[in-house]
Amino acid sequence: MRTEKSRLLILSSKLGYQARSFAQAAERIGAAVVFGTDRCHQLDDPWRDGALPLQFEQPEAAVESILSFAFDHPIHAILALGDRPTITAALAARALGIVYNSPQSVEACRTKLHQREVLQASGLPVPYFFSFPLAANLTEVLPQVCFPCVIKPLSLSASQGVIRANNAAEFTAAVGRISALLNSPELQVTREPDLDRLLVESYIPGDEVAVEGLLDGGRLRILAIFDKPDALEGPYFEESIYVTPSRLPAQIQQNIAACAQRTATALGLTCGPFHAEFRVDHSGLASPALASPAPAASVLTSSVSASGGPWLLEAQPRPIGGLCARVLRFGPEKMPLEELLVRHALGLATSALLREEAAAGVMMIPIPQSGILDGVEGMETAQNVPGIESVEITARLHDYVAAWPEGSSYLGFIFARGEEPADVEAALRAAHLQLRFKLSPRLPVSHPVTGHLPAGMGRVSE
Repeated sequence: MRTEKSRLLILSSKLGYQARSFAQAAERIGAAVVFGTDRCHQLDDPWRDGALPLQFEQPEAAVESILSFAFDHPIHAILALGDRPTITAALAARALGIVYNSPQSVEACRTKLHQREVLQASGLPVPYFFSFPLAANLTEVLPQVCFPCVIKPLSLSASQGVIRANNAAEFTAAVGRISALLNSPELQVTREPDLDRLLVESYIPGDEVAVEGLLDGGRLRILAIFDKPDALEGPYFEESIYVTPSRLPAQIQQNIAACAQRTATALGLTCGPFHAEFRVDHSGLASPALASPAPAASVLTSSVSASGGPWLLEAQPRPIGGLCARVLRFGPEKMPLEELLVRHALGLATSALLREEAAAGVMMIPIPQSGILDGVEGMETAQNVPGIESVEITARLHDYVAAWPEGSSYLGFIFARGEEPADVEAALRAAHLQLRFKLSPRLPVSHPVTGHLPAGMGRVSE
């Protein structure tokens, strides 16, 4: 393929730092780039970026806009960043004859409940789960719950609105808090599916890892397994440090890779980036606890999971989010992940490119408390910590930042490299200790009708 004549369509909810990184990667190899983003179609290119105005909650209409554009400007490849654009990407690719995941496979990943149902039907190990509407009477819901449990919105990402509950009182409080978040104007305007339902899953103890992969003809190539050294035990699940290569035993890593391939196959995913999260229960205690409340609803046929192997938390047909892709580099020229994925989308060979041998990691800088970001101190000292590659503050000064579980974005990112994963983790922690964030309370503004404070307002802007 002659890349100078190739055009890549990048679908993203917003043109933030992740979209720009992928566009720069495409431009490095001579491909033209066009963006498709959520924005008002009645405004005439307000940001002067030439992006197609699309509404991802109406994928069929979005595809019509893409086809209209492609009539005069042929599109050769599509990449979807984030979860919202994936179904639009699949439908557009089918209409344009571009190799991509089928709409049915992407639809299977669209909500956490549907994904659980598909995986369960395929015989993959999943925790005991059920769903209920927000309007339900909790006295009728509670008898179905196995404690400890995790309550989740069906379609949000980045652990937004995810809360652990250990008893009935905590469950009731968590449902109320998530309900307020889902009913907030900020989320209602997104028109995400199933904002009126919640998913309940039995809590799985153990280590958590992330898998970054690339699918080609249904075969999954594992690009990296990331350890998450901070314990994610709740009550909220804000992620922080990712380090690769994994320090888990080789056999467990092989089990994770095999489960990831089975997951992709069960979902019907065949092409492009693949990101998944797993729990590894070393105790071996998860299986009987998960099976006890409702054995018929819990698939526990895998001897791997029954003996402490991997349990899938979630899988998506898109790359790792935010700036985290910068962690991964491939081949002797240390090609970034963004370029690897762009090359693959354009049909260029990438299979011979292996991840660099050095250990690498990123810290997604946690938000200690919700508030107005008034300042950041210690940047220079953090940058000078041995092993630190860069410190990027992506939250804007004087913007409101929301802590978890209402929040879904981070203050920024710290990147490190070293000879061993332990060195990388130590460098990330040392750099983070040097940073001091000034956060001040926001004056309360009540809803004009209900009088209640809006929940989860003000996710970090880019």
